[in-house]
Amino acid sequence: MTVRDNPTSPTATDRPRLANQLVRRKSISSMVEDSQDASTGGLRRTFGVFQLTMISVGATLGTGILVILGEAVPIAGPAVWLAFILAGITALLSAVSYAEMAGMVPVSGSSYSYSYATLGEGVAWICGWCLVLEYAVSVAAVAVGAADYVNETLRIFGMSLPPSLSAGPDGEGGVINLSALIVVLLATVLLMRGAKESGIVNTIIVFVKLGILVFFAIVAFTAFKAGNFAPMLPMGAAGVTAAASSVFFSYIGFDAASTAGEEAKNPKRDLPRAIILSMVIVTTMYVLVAVAAIGAREWQWFGLDSTTAPLVQIVHELTQSNLAVFIFAISAVLAILSVVITVLYGQSRILLTMSRDGMVPKVFGIVSPRTGTPLVGTLVTGVLVAITAALIPLGELANATSIGTLFAFCLVNIAVIYLRVRRPDLPRSFTVPFGPTIPILGSLACAFLMINLGGTTWLVFGLWMLVGFVVYLTYSRRHSRVGALSNSDYRASMDA
Repeated sequence: MTVRDNPTSPTATDRPRLANQLVRRKSISSMVEDSQDASTGGLRRTFGVFQLTMISVGATLGTGILVILGEAVPIAGPAVWLAFILAGITALLSAVSYAEMAGMVPVSGSSYSYSYATLGEGVAWICGWCLVLEYAVSVAAVAVGAADYVNETLRIFGMSLPPSLSAGPDGEGGVINLSALIVVLLATVLLMRGAKESGIVNTIIVFVKLGILVFFAIVAFTAFKAGNFAPMLPMGAAGVTAAASSVFFSYIGFDAASTAGEEAKNPKRDLPRAIILSMVIVTTMYVLVAVAAIGAREWQWFGLDSTTAPLVQIVHELTQSNLAVFIFAISAVLAILSVVITVLYGQSRILLTMSRDGMVPKVFGIVSPRTGTPLVGTLVTGVLVAITAALIPLGELANATSIGTLFAFCLVNIAVIYLRVRRPDLPRSFTVPFGPTIPILGSLACAFLMINLGGTTWLVFGLWMLVGFVVYLTYSRRHSRVGALSNSDYRASMDA
């Protein structure tokens, strides 16, 4: 008996008590059957390990270097590269847990699905609600950074965006971030055309941004000064950990591949490989570019008001070539578009999975038979994210993304430990080495970085969780398909 086979569903009056419903789990077999059932909106399996790796790299690479590096350097000083390593280690600890879960639960939904299969509906809802925050806000945060690179491109031709169109309301003349709005809407249109088509565009752009980052490193190393790294820790170790908490936002994309479980040709084999491979590529590039940037310019330079797009400014100052700046700035905008495409892709797949379970409205689960994509969900998500990107500044968006991401990653590590204890018999295409040690370290590392985020970020997170609690009680609890099962049907679904 699966969740779908539900002939004796209880009425609203005999629905399980809240405490009981919160711990109800959805069996892995039910998840797999739902993903294969055309009546619930089947997706097309078109991705191999290469495309999945490109999705993860596309959603990750560029975010921290192109958008948030200028904000992280004043916090950590020359040791910003250590902040990227610390954040990368934390992400890698969680990445291997994601790899194990992706091999066992090869469906869309990422950590939401993993939590539902292991920790119950209550934790799954919290995780899914965090993912909505993570994906939507991270897309907006990345898109906000596009304005600086658009302006750098326009300056070559003696033009620039007026202040009113360069940023959201910020007290300095900003009204709307037009560049961010256009980037998100363009990504939305590409995604609505189909996963395969948007995947091809993303792969091309991934190679473009790998190329420009390598080009930057080569240029920056021509002006490398070891003295720029002294003192290494002007803000102390606290500065590095604070910066790591902020730049963790740069690593959120690796889990984008896990949202493509239903579009992978061989998810149990390819998802773990893609997740780990993407982490290696991204961390290597982040550290390389961070070291090159600090070597080329003193760390105080990154905190100046005149420093808006640090990488492209370094390229201009060292090459004195408008052509090089033009190519780099245009490529940077494309790199940001790549991140927006892949993260927005992940957001739509999370909502698709949650809609199947009745946790969000069914409109998010309607899949177009022509394009094989959730058209309405993608459009609604894209428009809302575009408005957010156009109106809210980068700093607050990045921090809100980090805390939601860290919390979701923590839950995935706990889910791995839980299944090791409760379901050691489940087939695993990838197993985290060293027993429960790495998932435990992953959970602790995520908690440590969360603690280092500011009070305002925690307040926003608390309010977001409060809103989520209200939404669950007023909508999700009443429409949950697992919650609608009678006790006998629920037990049968778990025994299947």
